[in-house]
Amino acid sequence: MFTRENGGAIDPNYLTHRFHKLVMASGLPPVRLHDLRHGAATLALAAGADLRVVQGLLGHASIVLTADTYTSVLPQMYFDNARATAQTVLRAARKTARRVRKGDAVEV
Repeated sequence: MFTRENGGAIDPNYLTHRFHKLVMASGLPPVRLHDLRHGAATLALAAGADLRVVQGLLGHASIVLTADTYTSVLPQMYFDNARATAQTVLRAARKTARRVRKGDAVEV
């Protein structure tokens, strides 16, 4: 909800119209006011915010809605997660290989 300086509510239609005029005047590509909400959520997730935190910020009743809506737009997150997983596996393999070379028992 947006308010005026005196605390009074701003009519949503006025706000949408004013925002549209500002976007047009800026020369930026067309964007809806609601798109800012999506952009903020996407940027928060890209920055590493927990999905539950983003869910709460957006007021979604279900984390599934948040996940379905926002995680698909961040392919970099998939790449980063895959890389981190691979690094974890490689570290564990190196540690195991060192133990095997030393003759230590390896727990499975």
